[in-house]
Amino acid sequence: MHGRILIVDDETVIREVIAKAFRNEGYKVFEAADGKEAIEVFEDNDIEIIILDVMMPKMDGWSVCRRIRAESNVGIIMLTARDDDSDQLLGFELGVDEYVTKPVNLQVLLARVKRMQNRLEEGRGGMMHIISKMGIEINKDAYTVKIGGEEIELAPKEYELLVYLIENDGMVLSREQILDTIWGYDYFGDFRVVDTHIKKIRKKLKDKAYGIHTVVRVGYKFDSKSKL
Repeated sequence: MHGRILIVDDETVIREVIAKAFRNEGYKVFEAADGKEAIEVFEDNDIEIIILDVMMPKMDGWSVCRRIRAESNVGIIMLTARDDDSDQLLGFELGVDEYVTKPVNLQVLLARVKRMQNRLEEGRGGMMHIISKMGIEINKDAYTVKIGGEEIELAPKEYELLVYLIENDGMVLSREQILDTIWGYDYFGDFRVVDTHIKKIRKKLKDKAYGIHTVVRVGYKFDSKSKL
Protein backbone atom coordinates (compact mmCIF):
# COMPACT_ATOMS: atom_id res chain seq x y z
CA MET A 1 0.00 0.00 0.00
CA HIS A 2 1.32 3.44 -0.89
CA GLY A 3 0.11 6.84 0.16
CA ARG A 4 1.34 10.36 0.82
CA ILE A 5 1.46 11.17 4.52
CA LEU A 6 2.35 14.46 6.22
CA ILE A 7 3.60 14.08 9.80
CA VAL A 8 3.54 17.27 11.85
CA ASP A 9 5.18 17.32 15.29
CA ASP A 10 7.70 19.70 16.87
CA GLU A 11 9.29 16.83 18.81
CA THR A 12 11.95 15.60 16.41
CA VAL A 13 12.34 12.12 17.91
CA ILE A 14 8.60 11.39 17.85
CA ARG A 15 8.24 12.71 14.31
CA GLU A 16 11.18 10.68 13.02
CA VAL A 17 10.01 7.47 14.71
CA ILE A 18 6.55 7.80 13.17
CA ALA A 19 8.02 8.76 9.79
CA LYS A 20 10.30 5.71 9.78
CA ALA A 21 7.40 3.39 10.59
CA PHE A 22 5.37 4.68 7.65
CA ARG A 23 8.28 4.65 5.24
CA ASN A 24 8.84 1.01 6.16
CA GLU A 25 5.23 0.37 5.11
CA GLY A 26 5.79 1.94 1.71
CA TYR A 27 4.30 5.38 2.28
CA LYS A 28 5.82 8.56 0.89
CA VAL A 29 6.34 10.65 4.00
CA PHE A 30 6.56 14.43 4.34
CA GLU A 31 7.51 16.09 7.63
CA ALA A 32 6.91 19.45 9.30
CA ALA A 33 8.15 20.72 12.67
CA ASP A 34 5.52 23.41 13.26
CA GLY A 35 2.11 24.54 12.12
CA LYS A 36 3.35 27.15 9.66
CA GLU A 37 5.65 24.67 7.94
CA ALA A 38 2.79 22.14 7.85
CA ILE A 39 0.62 24.54 5.84
CA GLU A 40 3.47 25.20 3.40
CA VAL A 41 4.21 21.49 2.88
CA PHE A 42 0.52 20.70 2.47
CA GLU A 43 0.01 23.41 -0.14
CA ASP A 44 3.08 22.33 -2.13
CA ASN A 45 2.31 18.60 -2.22
CA ASP A 46 -0.59 16.28 -2.95
CA ILE A 47 -1.06 15.04 0.62
CA GLU A 48 -3.65 12.34 1.35
CA ILE A 49 -3.47 12.03 5.14
CA ILE A 50 -2.09 14.34 7.83
CA ILE A 51 -0.91 13.17 11.25
CA LEU A 52 -1.06 16.38 13.23
CA ASP A 53 0.20 17.25 16.71
CA VAL A 54 -1.85 19.71 18.78
CA MET A 55 0.78 21.65 20.73
CA MET A 56 3.27 23.27 18.35
CA PRO A 57 5.06 26.60 17.92
CA LYS A 58 4.06 29.31 15.41
CA MET A 59 0.64 27.71 14.74
CA ASP A 60 -1.02 25.01 16.84
CA GLY A 61 -2.74 21.91 15.47
CA TRP A 62 -6.24 23.33 15.89
CA SER A 63 -5.34 26.35 13.75
CA VAL A 64 -3.72 24.14 11.12
CA CYS A 65 -6.78 21.88 11.02
CA ARG A 66 -9.13 24.85 10.69
CA ARG A 67 -7.04 26.31 7.86
CA ILE A 68 -6.79 23.05 5.94
CA ARG A 69 -10.46 22.15 6.38
CA ALA A 70 -11.40 25.45 4.77
CA GLU A 71 -10.03 24.12 1.48
CA SER A 72 -9.65 20.35 1.68
CA ASN A 73 -11.26 17.13 2.91
CA VAL A 74 -7.87 15.41 3.34
CA GLY A 75 -7.82 12.81 6.12
CA ILE A 76 -6.64 14.26 9.45
CA ILE A 77 -5.46 12.27 12.48
CA MET A 78 -4.80 14.43 15.53
CA LEU A 79 -2.11 13.60 18.09
CA THR A 80 -2.33 14.95 21.63
CA ALA A 81 -0.70 14.39 24.99
CA ARG A 82 -4.07 14.97 26.67
CA ASP A 83 -6.75 12.28 26.92
CA ASP A 84 -9.53 14.83 27.27
CA ASP A 85 -13.06 14.52 25.88
CA SER A 86 -13.34 18.28 25.43
CA ASP A 87 -10.20 18.24 23.27
CA GLN A 88 -11.62 15.41 21.17
CA LEU A 89 -14.94 17.17 20.71
CA LEU A 90 -13.17 20.35 19.61
CA GLY A 91 -11.16 18.32 17.13
CA PHE A 92 -14.22 16.65 15.66
CA GLU A 93 -15.99 20.02 15.45
CA LEU A 94 -13.06 21.25 13.36
CA GLY A 95 -13.17 18.21 11.09
CA VAL A 96 -10.62 15.81 12.62
CA ASP A 97 -11.24 12.24 11.43
CA GLU A 98 -9.27 10.26 14.01
CA TYR A 99 -7.80 11.02 17.41
CA VAL A 100 -4.70 9.36 18.93
CA THR A 101 -3.21 10.15 22.34
CA LYS A 102 0.46 10.16 23.22
CA PRO A 103 2.51 8.10 23.88
CA VAL A 104 1.67 6.87 20.39
CA ASN A 105 1.12 3.17 19.81
CA LEU A 106 2.65 2.81 16.34
CA GLN A 107 0.67 -0.32 15.48
CA VAL A 108 -2.62 1.41 16.30
CA LEU A 109 -1.60 4.50 14.35
CA LEU A 110 -0.57 2.41 11.34
CA ALA A 111 -3.85 0.48 11.49
CA ARG A 112 -5.91 3.66 11.55
CA VAL A 113 -4.03 5.18 8.64
CA LYS A 114 -4.32 1.98 6.62
CA ARG A 115 -8.06 1.86 7.25
CA MET A 116 -8.36 5.47 6.15
CA GLN A 117 -6.18 4.74 3.11
CA ASN A 118 -8.38 1.77 2.17
CA ARG A 119 -11.43 3.99 2.22
CA LEU A 120 -9.70 6.49 -0.05
CA GLU A 121 -8.67 3.74 -2.47
CA GLU A 122 -12.18 2.27 -2.51
CA GLY A 123 -13.47 5.70 -3.46
CA ARG A 124 -11.25 5.80 -6.55
CA GLY A 125 -11.74 2.45 -8.21
CA GLY A 126 -14.16 -0.27 -9.07
CA MET A 127 -17.47 -0.11 -10.89
CA MET A 128 -19.58 3.02 -10.69
CA HIS A 129 -21.54 2.88 -7.47
CA ILE A 130 -24.13 5.62 -7.10
CA ILE A 131 -26.75 5.86 -4.35
CA SER A 132 -29.64 8.25 -4.92
CA LYS A 133 -32.22 8.99 -2.23
CA MET A 134 -34.46 12.01 -1.83
CA GLY A 135 -32.42 13.96 -4.38
CA ILE A 136 -29.19 13.21 -2.51
CA GLU A 137 -26.76 11.54 -4.92
CA ILE A 138 -23.71 9.76 -3.53
CA ASN A 139 -21.00 8.56 -5.91
CA LYS A 140 -18.98 6.09 -3.85
CA ASP A 141 -16.31 5.82 -6.54
CA ALA A 142 -15.71 9.56 -6.73
CA TYR A 143 -16.32 10.04 -2.97
CA THR A 144 -18.79 12.85 -3.71
CA VAL A 145 -22.23 13.94 -2.54
CA LYS A 146 -24.47 16.08 -4.72
CA ILE A 147 -27.86 17.70 -4.19
CA GLY A 148 -29.61 18.98 -7.28
CA GLY A 149 -26.40 18.44 -9.24
CA GLU A 150 -24.40 20.66 -6.87
CA GLU A 151 -21.60 19.01 -4.90
CA ILE A 152 -21.57 19.56 -1.14
CA GLU A 153 -18.33 19.41 0.84
CA LEU A 154 -18.25 16.81 3.59
CA ALA A 155 -15.32 15.88 5.82
CA PRO A 156 -14.40 12.16 5.56
CA LYS A 157 -16.21 11.11 8.74
CA GLU A 158 -19.29 13.13 7.75
CA TYR A 159 -19.29 11.40 4.36
CA GLU A 160 -18.96 7.93 5.90
CA LEU A 161 -21.72 8.61 8.40
CA LEU A 162 -24.11 9.91 5.73
CA VAL A 163 -23.40 6.87 3.52
CA TYR A 164 -23.96 4.54 6.48
CA LEU A 165 -27.31 6.17 7.27
CA ILE A 166 -28.52 6.16 3.67
CA GLU A 167 -27.38 2.60 2.99
CA ASN A 168 -29.50 1.58 5.99
CA ASP A 169 -32.54 3.56 4.84
CA GLY A 170 -35.42 3.12 7.30
CA MET A 171 -33.33 1.35 9.96
CA VAL A 172 -32.72 2.81 13.41
CA LEU A 173 -28.98 2.91 14.13
CA SER A 174 -27.90 3.29 17.73
CA ARG A 175 -25.11 5.69 18.65
CA GLU A 176 -23.06 2.68 19.71
CA GLN A 177 -23.52 1.03 16.28
CA ILE A 178 -22.51 4.26 14.58
CA LEU A 179 -19.42 4.70 16.76
CA ASP A 180 -18.29 1.11 16.17
CA THR A 181 -18.84 1.30 12.42
CA ILE A 182 -17.53 4.78 11.66
CA TRP A 183 -14.92 5.36 14.38
CA GLY A 184 -13.99 1.74 15.11
CA TYR A 185 -14.14 -0.50 18.17
CA ASP A 186 -10.96 1.02 19.61
CA TYR A 187 -12.43 4.53 19.83
CA PHE A 188 -12.73 5.59 23.47
CA GLY A 189 -14.65 8.86 23.17
CA ASP A 190 -18.32 9.28 24.02
CA PHE A 191 -21.52 9.41 21.98
CA ARG A 192 -21.47 13.21 21.67
CA VAL A 193 -19.17 12.93 18.67
CA VAL A 194 -22.03 11.23 16.78
CA ASP A 195 -24.44 14.03 17.66
CA THR A 196 -21.87 16.63 16.60
CA HIS A 197 -21.39 15.03 13.19
CA ILE A 198 -25.14 14.60 12.62
CA LYS A 199 -25.61 18.30 13.36
CA LYS A 200 -22.94 19.25 10.82
CA ILE A 201 -24.35 16.90 8.17
CA ARG A 202 -27.86 18.31 8.62
CA LYS A 203 -26.55 21.83 8.19
CA LYS A 204 -24.81 20.90 4.94
CA LEU A 205 -27.82 18.98 3.57
CA LYS A 206 -29.96 22.11 4.05
CA ASP A 207 -33.50 21.40 2.79
CA LYS A 208 -32.78 17.65 2.62
CA ALA A 209 -31.85 17.45 6.31
CA TYR A 210 -35.37 16.35 7.25
CA GLY A 211 -34.49 12.85 5.99
CA ILE A 212 -32.30 12.28 9.06
CA HIS A 213 -34.42 11.52 12.12
CA THR A 214 -33.39 11.54 15.76
CA VAL A 215 -34.67 8.50 17.64
CA VAL A 216 -34.85 9.66 21.26
CA ARG A 217 -32.53 7.84 23.68
CA VAL A 218 -31.40 5.50 20.88
CA GLY A 219 -29.72 7.10 17.87
CA TYR A 220 -30.62 8.10 14.31
CA LYS A 221 -32.17 6.84 11.12
CA PHE A 222 -32.43 8.01 7.53
CA ASP A 223 -35.92 7.70 6.07
CA SER A 224 -36.27 8.40 2.34
CA LYS A 225 -40.06 8.32 2.72
CA SER A 226 -39.99 11.33 5.02
CA LYS A 227 -42.28 14.26 4.26
CA LEU A 228 -41.56 17.90 4.96
